[in-house]
Amino acid sequence: MDTDALRWFQQVADGTTVTEVSELVGVTQSGVSRALARLEAEIGTPLLRRSGRTLRMTHAGAVFKPHLDALLHHLDDGIAAVSQLTDPGTGTVVLAFQQSLGTWLVPDLVRSFRAGYPGAGFRFIVVRDELNSVALDGGNADLEIGSRRFPDVSVRTERLALEPLRLAVPREHRFAGQQRVRLAEAAGEPFIGLLPTSALRKLTDDLCEAAGFRADVVFEGDDLPNVRGFVAAGLGVAVVPAPRAGSPEAAPGPVVHRVIGDTGAVREICLTWSADRRLLPAAEEFRRHALRRAASGRLPAVAE
Repeated sequence: MDTDALRWFQQVADGTTVTEVSELVGVTQSGVSRALARLEAEIGTPLLRRSGRTLRMTHAGAVFKPHLDALLHHLDDGIAAVSQLTDPGTGTVVLAFQQSLGTWLVPDLVRSFRAGYPGAGFRFIVVRDELNSVALDGGNADLEIGSRRFPDVSVRTERLALEPLRLAVPREHRFAGQQRVRLAEAAGEPFIGLLPTSALRKLTDDLCEAAGFRADVVFEGDDLPNVRGFVAAGLGVAVVPAPRAGSPEAAPGPVVHRVIGDTGAVREICLTWSADRRLLPAAEEFRRHALRRAASGRLPAVAE
């Protein structure tokens, strides 16, 4: 049905004359009248009758009107919802990210983005850095921030940052007094690591192999807070991302982080999005914002 005709019937049924409707919508009176006639033909019965110089509802029109009011109310709500969704200032960004980036990078990007778009909303999905994981949480997210480049041709990826890695050691450890440690020095140390399916675990194993030894992993955790907890308990050392200024990991505590002197002790942080579907305006604006902020060097600095 012609939604214009439905709205014009609603207005006439509420007491607006055809002349007034014509002036309001910028359509000739005959155009409005023909649209109302077509609506009645589609319904199959007259909805309006003339009473003097005005039109009044027939019994069928009175029965039809409450349903039409509800229909147009829902339609207007739907249009408003879509308008909100597609407006970068009020839309919602569905963002997937690795847990370790939720203490510094993601908060910084969201805060700085909302400074320009205070009405924008976010829905967050925490994902793991698993080697066999799928991008964008299987299509549930608009964007993903993580440490993996996916081989899937259906996504695009750009680097946001190179994140330095550090050797986390207990505060009383012999390495705690050094500013820089080469991994070969830690060849005899017990290591705490993530599960073997983790990309960071693979990077750790590769760095140790390049340093001439195989890490003796005595405990495995399923996330970095667990790994740091085992280190704090004095059970071993671990290769972890460098704490960023202002993050909880940067606060003084039982774990200290020492610079790793080996080449390649960094991990790439990337932004990924779909190559097959167009991002809605809010997500597209956030994508551009993240890339601009990274390119300008305004991401949180590594804690000293």
